[in-house]
Amino acid sequence: NLCGYLNKLGIKGPIKTWKSRWFFYDENKCHLLYYRTAQDTYPLGSIDLSSATFDCKMEHGEGVFEIRTPGRAFTLKAISRQAMIYWLQRLQMRRWEFCYTQSRFPSNGVLSCSFAFASYFVFTFVDVVDCEDFLPLVKTPTDAVGLKAASLPTSTAFQNLSLKHPWTEIQNTVYNICGSKQFWGNNGNVFSFEEFQEHPENMDEEQVAEVEAGCAGDYGRMGPRLNWIRKARWMNGGFPGSEELSKEKNSLGKVGVFQQQILTLTEEVKSQKELVKLLHKALEAAQQEKRASSMYLTAAEDKDRLELVHHKVRQIADLTRRLEALEHEKKELEQILTLRDSHIQELKEHVQLLMKKNHAKQEVIMTLTEQMAQGFSNPLQEASTITVETLYKQQEEIEHLKDDIDAYKIQNQFLNSEIHQVTQLWTSVAENEKALLMKCACLQARNCQMESKYLTVLRKLQEAVPDLHAEWVKNLIQEALQWDVKEEAEGFNLNPVSEYDEYGFMTVPAYEIEDWKLLAKIQALEIKSNKLQSQEIVEKPLRDRWNSIGELNPSVELKSLIRSGIPVEHRQRVWKWMISQHCSPVPGHYQRLLEQSRSTEHPACRQIELDLPRTLINNKHFSSPTSPLIPKLRRVLLAFSWHNPAIGYCQGLNRLTAVALLVLEDEESAFWCLVYIVENLMPADYYSDTLITSQVDQRVFKDFLSEKLPRLMAHFRQYRIDVSLISFNWFLVAFVDSLITDILLQVWDAFLYEGTKVIFRYALAIFKYNEEEILRIHDSVEIYQYLRFFTRMIMDGRKLMNIAFNDLNPFPMKLLRNRRSMHREELEAELCELEQIKAAYMKERAEQQL
Repeated sequence: NLCGYLNKLGIKGPIKTWKSRWFFYDENKCHLLYYRTAQDTYPLGSIDLSSATFDCKMEHGEGVFEIRTPGRAFTLKAISRQAMIYWLQRLQMRRWEFCYTQSRFPSNGVLSCSFAFASYFVFTFVDVVDCEDFLPLVKTPTDAVGLKAASLPTSTAFQNLSLKHPWTEIQNTVYNICGSKQFWGNNGNVFSFEEFQEHPENMDEEQVAEVEAGCAGDYGRMGPRLNWIRKARWMNGGFPGSEELSKEKNSLGKVGVFQQQILTLTEEVKSQKELVKLLHKALEAAQQEKRASSMYLTAAEDKDRLELVHHKVRQIADLTRRLEALEHEKKELEQILTLRDSHIQELKEHVQLLMKKNHAKQEVIMTLTEQMAQGFSNPLQEASTITVETLYKQQEEIEHLKDDIDAYKIQNQFLNSEIHQVTQLWTSVAENEKALLMKCACLQARNCQMESKYLTVLRKLQEAVPDLHAEWVKNLIQEALQWDVKEEAEGFNLNPVSEYDEYGFMTVPAYEIEDWKLLAKIQALEIKSNKLQSQEIVEKPLRDRWNSIGELNPSVELKSLIRSGIPVEHRQRVWKWMISQHCSPVPGHYQRLLEQSRSTEHPACRQIELDLPRTLINNKHFSSPTSPLIPKLRRVLLAFSWHNPAIGYCQGLNRLTAVALLVLEDEESAFWCLVYIVENLMPADYYSDTLITSQVDQRVFKDFLSEKLPRLMAHFRQYRIDVSLISFNWFLVAFVDSLITDILLQVWDAFLYEGTKVIFRYALAIFKYNEEEILRIHDSVEIYQYLRFFTRMIMDGRKLMNIAFNDLNPFPMKLLRNRRSMHREELEAELCELEQIKAAYMKERAEQQL
């Protein structure tokens, strides 16, 4: 087991002192327990190593290292540098073993299998050290750690007592007295340390080195002894001289070691005496206060107590007078001090003058010395002037520098290994957390799908069950509609669906019809499920690709990215770029149109005011007449009516402008977006009074529907379903109010970049997405009812996008133009024929009236 004596720095009390403690590693909890002695049963405290970091700074002294936990930092000192590195490396390995075992075996079987993996962790740690060129593993200092270290003599000084844990000290003392009697022998010790005793006679060179190392690590006063030992070591290293000189140096070295030990013990005794004096003073004050309190409490009558109180008052008054006298004396001393300070300042100035004179004399001496040195031409004479003492000093400085370099190398290697291991632990924890979040997201998505299926079954059951069980099904539906409240109140929600999305659209539609509330709940669950599934798999890689794009330029890659959907944080920038590519904004034009709309009322102003409250009623920014975007919408529509008098205003332009305002935010940018859609993307006369081009597109769409989805079109013909009653509004406002927000904006992204063929693609994809459901309905009324809301049931935007751009056979823009021109000629011929029939009818009617 990892155990041994270390010195722990006390952080409380009047004096900070080092206290010897027995440390023991508890591998079950990854804690480092510390006791006063090795024979104690109850620990004084523990250090949690599972989240701790280790640090060693050579500036603090040899053998000193730190263990930092989230709540506290512990400063410890080992007997030598080797013991310090040994403790740090073994604690690193134990921490790695515990954390790795916890991450691989999070169940209760972690502790039972940690022993089986101990050797594996050691070899893994050794491999990491070798591969990364970190600090190699040091040999075990058997004299400083392990059970043998328990036999080392420990100081019984008063400073080793723990004043913070008196009850633990009493328990350990009683246990040692009562529990160790059966083990007492002739030597009166629990442990038999005879085999570990060392004889100081005839010490060899290795033992002398150990003594030197022990002295160097002794309780923080290393400076004088370490210098003396280094000097003795250099002298033993073979300075030119006789053997007698080396013997004398060895004997002097031993005598010096003992003298340093005597000085150290003398200093410790002085510090302990000072501490005892402080404690005696505190004890006397406490006893005096106790006696006064006991006299007050034992007084028989109130007079006696009053007399005690008067006595205390007199004492307080006496102390107050003494305090005033002392303060007066203090002021006098301060005045004397200021006078002496001024006198000292004068003396300092006089000393500085003397130093300047001395410096001038030294310069003269140095010049004379240099002249004398130049006079000596023989180098042997120059060498003879160098004294032995100078060589000693230079060699001593070299030894100092070498030791410091070695210490900093060890510190650097250990800190590198610590950083590497902590980084590995953090990476492992981050990967585990990411895997758990992914698993949680998948489970929540699965749960949402199951809830959605359950609600769908309830909805089907509500339509199918007889009146006998209608109340029971209704109760189940009401309970299901309350699930959101329970989930938010009770459990953890990884990706909660808020009431409104980023652009202010309601995530769950507020249907007024009671039966459709269940449909809204199903939509919300489907939205949540799709977001959870696509968050890491689709959205994150897509965001990474968009973040890597700098300047926007038309390309195949950009086209593919726009079709996949533009992230929220990039959409505004990309929309403005697409508008500027085809429609160059004229500076000041929008402001002039606003001035004109203020001065002159446009004929379309009344119709605009009627349509404002009916714009995007499911969006919080337009749901109320006092909403902040309503005035902006009014100004943009009025400015456009003056900009394009041929169109003025047409129903549908309000919704196009509202979407532009939500994304672009600036009303002038929204105005130019509307101009770009009406005048560049859409064909001419699309928003005219006759809407002739819009009608042409409906005929073109029916042709494409017959070619791409022949079974569905045959089904519509069978039940006399006019698709244009549903799809006409799709084309006029580009699916606004028909699709959920995420899919709608994805359609608009591609629509602004590629043009109106995107609307045809998505219109066909919507019918393809729901083809099987429509084919199951065999009633014209039910088909129309289903077509009213079936677009709001499309939740998987990825699937719809794949159908629109991959599954359906492509049709080029040239084919679309040819079909439009052909159907336009047919429609104009039909309209001309209708005009002739109307004129003939009006002429016949006029003749009849005559």
